[in-house]
Amino acid sequence: MRYLSIDVGSYRFVARLEEEAAPRTCAAFLKLLPFSNQVIHSRWSGEAVWVPLGDFDTGLGFENHTSHPSRGDLLLYPGGFSETEILFAYGSSQFASKMGQLAGNHFLTVVEGADQLMDMGRTVLWKGAQPIRFTDLGEL
Repeated sequence: MRYLSIDVGSYRFVARLEEEAAPRTCAAFLKLLPFSNQVIHSRWSGEAVWVPLGDFDTGLGFENHTSHPSRGDLLLYPGGFSETEILFAYGSSQFASKMGQLAGNHFLTVVEGADQLMDMGRTVLWKGAQPIRFTDLGEL
């Protein structure tokens, strides 16, 4: 299994790539690494933060998609009804936008650092945008 490091501000997580369930999404994301951006609090999705990617064309369709990510799940929304984005659930979440309910490809699952998820989410909520960086850790 392959893992990524996810740094959000001062918080660090290790996440497992869901390569069996979402092979095309994982392969496409790996090509972007290392990947850095800003994460902001979601407006419609509950306890989640997101990385807006605008009109970035992932070339992907839906695979292993869900509207109800679990705590520590990361979804890649390939675009369509709303802009392309990465959603990072830190608590109770239902993926949505101003267009309504969305589904995104579940491609990463936090396996280390889950005890920091709520603090990370509250930091983004109350202190604003935070830097986010994804780095390949390889197979552990």
